[in-house]
Amino acid sequence: MSSSADAHQPVNPGHKPVLVRLLQCMLGLALLYTLYFAKTLLMPLVVALLFALLLSPLVAVLKRLYVPRSLSAILILSLICVPFGVLSYQLAEPAQRWAQKIPELSHQLSRQVSDLTDTLRPDTIMVPEPIRAEPRSRGFFGLFGADEPDAPLPESEPASSSNAVSDRLVQGGLEAALSALSAAPVMIAQLLTALIMILFLLIFGPRLFAAFIDIFPQVQDKQRSILLVRTIQIELSRYILTVSLINTCLGLTTAAALWMLGVQDALLWGVMVGMLNFAPYVGPLIGTVILCLAGLVQYGTVAFAFVPALVYFSINMLEAQFVTPLVLGRNMRLNPLVIMLWLLIWGWLWGVVGVLLAVPLLVCIKLAAAQLRLLENWVRLIETRA
Repeated sequence: MSSSADAHQPVNPGHKPVLVRLLQCMLGLALLYTLYFAKTLLMPLVVALLFALLLSPLVAVLKRLYVPRSLSAILILSLICVPFGVLSYQLAEPAQRWAQKIPELSHQLSRQVSDLTDTLRPDTIMVPEPIRAEPRSRGFFGLFGADEPDAPLPESEPASSSNAVSDRLVQGGLEAALSALSAAPVMIAQLLTALIMILFLLIFGPRLFAAFIDIFPQVQDKQRSILLVRTIQIELSRYILTVSLINTCLGLTTAAALWMLGVQDALLWGVMVGMLNFAPYVGPLIGTVILCLAGLVQYGTVAFAFVPALVYFSINMLEAQFVTPLVLGRNMRLNPLVIMLWLLIWGWLWGVVGVLLAVPLLVCIKLAAAQLRLLENWVRLIETRA
């Protein structure tokens, strides 16, 4: 009787949340594993999806003006790709010239490190020279009227520590250049794949999505699903266009300021800092370090070498503290600590591309969750400000 009664007893409800959380953790780890090991495939797809969401409202506007989707998609991509292609062609030569200066920069830094170590080495204690012994007539050699030979002087040890540091710095610069060159074919293939996917998503994506909404019975509220996608498209387009405009103005302002200071290839540095500004906090820090190195290469180890980096840092602080919060407003606010953690995760997963895509992805997820009224506590946590 007791065994049958125990069999009909309900399961302890406290075990169910534990199992659910354990399953959620396993699914999260599986998702991270998939994102990391399938990044070569997933990166072009994610870039294409983001750009398709960004450009779909423009294609829809042209569709209302009786322009076919295929023609409008090709026209919009051409208007975007042609200026970027011309700009890349103009900046290819200065970028290659600075890439060739990496070994020279490594050598200069290693020489500066060696000079610094020599300067910091204590030289106040003077080691006296060994005193040669006076000729003595005693001993075995003295019997033949010859002096005893002096003891051999100890040989000084070669300064191998500074050479090791120099060799390591030079090797690190060469390794960075070789890794960038080896990754170039893969990046070109991914770029072409992303462009083709953007074109196909702009032409066939809306029709396929409408068919999915109509065919699959799992979608209960079809009108709300279509409205949700349109809202995400509009909000994401507004965010990316606004941020792109701010970063473009930042790059042009930085390039003009560096040009007035006489910095070589000011347009290259302006484009670089504009691109890096898509990754908040991390991008400006990297840009500041690169401009410090560029100043050291051009001006040498003088105080003026750090002026370009200081000018860029001042312009970036003005943009980050006043311009961006004023333009974006409260609807697009994100917690700085959440942004840093998100950047670290996506930088570990997909490298530089992941860092540049991290914030647009976070904004897209936040907008979708807010429209679906899902994960409301997490959305409020993401929006928390100090």
